[in-house]
Amino acid sequence: MDQETAGLRADARRNRDLIVAAAQKLFLEQGIDVPLEDVARRAGVGIGTLYRRFPDRDALLRAVGEESLRRLADMAETAEREEPDAWHALCRFLRACTELRLGVLPAKLEPHLHQRLRAGPDLHEIRQRVIAAVLRMTETAHAEGALRGDIGPGDVALLMTLHVYTPPSMPDEQARARVVEIMLNGLRAGSGSPLPGAPYTADDLHRYTAVEKPPA
Repeated sequence: MDQETAGLRADARRNRDLIVAAAQKLFLEQGIDVPLEDVARRAGVGIGTLYRRFPDRDALLRAVGEESLRRLADMAETAEREEPDAWHALCRFLRACTELRLGVLPAKLEPHLHQRLRAGPDLHEIRQRVIAAVLRMTETAHAEGALRGDIGPGDVALLMTLHVYTPPSMPDEQARARVVEIMLNGLRAGSGSPLPGAPYTADDLHRYTAVEKPPA
C-alpha cells in the first residue's frame, strides 16, 4: 500500500468516526429521525461523504448501535480489570453508563430497528461481551456481600438504560451525578426495604436479550 492510498483510507476512517460520533449525540438529543443533513453538519463533512459511508439511515443506526455496545463492553471489562473488587467495578461501570448515556441509545430505537440491530452478527458478539461482564460483576459482588441479594443481573441491565430528564435550570452533569449515586446507594447490601417481585436473574437477562445468532 503506497502512502497516498494509506492516507485516503485514514481520511475515510476519520470521516466515518466523526459521522458516527455526531450521530450518537444527535440521536440522543433529538431522536433517530433527526435529518441526516444535520448529522453531516455536526460531523463537519458533506452530505455526500455521509452517504458514501452510510447509504441509508439503517446503516448509520447499525454503526451507532455497534459503537455504543462496543464502548459498553470495553468499559465493563476495563472496570473489572482495574478496580479492586466487583462492587467498585460495578459502580464505575454504571457511573460511566449514566455519564455517557450509552445504555440509553438502544432504548431510543424503534422496536423493529432495535430487533434488526440486535440480530447483526457483529452486534451479537459484542452484546454477549456486555452480558458476560454484567453477570460476572453481579455474581462476584453478591459473593463478596457488597450487592443486595434481591438484585439480579437483569436489574443491573435495566439500570444501564436509564434516561435522565434534566430540568432546564439544572446542569446535566449535576443531575446525572445525583441520580447515579441514588441508584448505587439503593444497590448496596443492607440498604432500603425489600423490592417487589423477584430479581431479574441471569436466565431472565439471556431470555430478554435472546436473538438467534446469525449463521457465520
